[in-house]
Amino acid sequence: MVRLAGPMIASCLLQNIINILSLMFVGHLGELPLAGASLANSVASVTGISITTGMATALDTLCGQAFGARQHHLLGVYKQRAMVVLGLTCVPIALVWAQTGRILVLLGQDPRIAAEAGAYARWLIPSLAVYVPLQCHIRFLQTQSLVLPVTASSGATALCHLAVCWALVFKAGMGSKGAALSNAISYAVNLAMLAAYVRLSGACKETWNGFSMEGFKELRRFADLAVPSAMMICLEWWAFETLVLLSGLLPNPQLETSVLSICLNTGILLFMIPLGLGYSVSTRVSNELGAGQPEAAKLATRVVVCIALSAGFVLTLSMTLLRSVWGYIYSNEQEVVAYIARMLPVLGISFFIDSLHGSLSGVLTGCGKQKIGAAVNLSAFYLVGIPMAVLLAFVFHLNGMGLWLGIVCGSLTKLLLFASVAWFIDWNKESIKAKDRVFGSSLPVA
Repeated sequence: MVRLAGPMIASCLLQNIINILSLMFVGHLGELPLAGASLANSVASVTGISITTGMATALDTLCGQAFGARQHHLLGVYKQRAMVVLGLTCVPIALVWAQTGRILVLLGQDPRIAAEAGAYARWLIPSLAVYVPLQCHIRFLQTQSLVLPVTASSGATALCHLAVCWALVFKAGMGSKGAALSNAISYAVNLAMLAAYVRLSGACKETWNGFSMEGFKELRRFADLAVPSAMMICLEWWAFETLVLLSGLLPNPQLETSVLSICLNTGILLFMIPLGLGYSVSTRVSNELGAGQPEAAKLATRVVVCIALSAGFVLTLSMTLLRSVWGYIYSNEQEVVAYIARMLPVLGISFFIDSLHGSLSGVLTGCGKQKIGAAVNLSAFYLVGIPMAVLLAFVFHLNGMGLWLGIVCGSLTKLLLFASVAWFIDWNKESIKAKDRVFGSSLPVA
């Protein structure tokens, strides 16, 4: 599990750094370009990246179980179907990104910032076209436990992105538009490396047989799993974005929004650990269920929970001990640093809970229970988390602390519900369902 999770965590961190580096370059252009780029990134994240990333996780179930069942030819077909379905989904997303400036003005945003965000979002559209096949390749390899090539390509891409950003933003004089376009170029470099590995490596000779017409069949069946997969990811993702919007309604919104954004960025960075654990246990569980070994899948679940508990405890303790100095990484303002110091213990508790339910999310994905996961996230965050955040922040006047405590209540509810689902899983039944899912395909059995 650790051999899988380590490279996956590193890959998640390296993939996440692309947007961060782009924003860092834009930050050197001035406040207006940075405000526009940050707003455009939020819009892109909510309306596009979260959706396509979520839909791609359907491959964690399908490819993982097919690989475990030794139906290797199905992995390439599933990857093609994913690229077709996600590609069609990108059409309305691209239309929204093209009209981002106008949409933001209608929502009451400052016209200058909205115009800057609209331009940045339009130049992000090419990156969307590359991001989809890139995610499909990553899932295709991860479900075969081929994680080192993904980590290596992600690392090389991060280094490449520094050079590309500098060349387009400063050398070519494209400014913030160059930073947006650099995402597409870097994603394309990553995709080219992974595609070359899939084509040339002997490790994929049984799972990739080239493009075929089978990739255009049973698209509805793939979408039936991809849509709840997307909802499972998006509902949680959107809940945290809602916190930033709510922070703008608090007294002293500049301070509250700044501190909450710092906490959110810190949380996203740390969440790469439970995310990597979730991907690794999803691979193990789906492989073992497909192979007809339910007890091994059950053992993988127990192991990842133990790892998550250990990692959560260590990082929560570290954040609590570093609370007085962490804020200086982001700001020299004493007010901001002091506020972050008060928030970090709460953020530590939040991360401890996230470590557990992030790992259990991977278990549910490995079993193909994304519909249950989506229902849990809807209940936990929108019936408990956000209402509690509003109550604590605006009624009890706990401000930013109240917003985060509210979302912690949602995370705790999610953990309890996920733990209940995992506890009552009938592993023998799930193994039979996995076999039915794999061998129920229209393709002939190899």
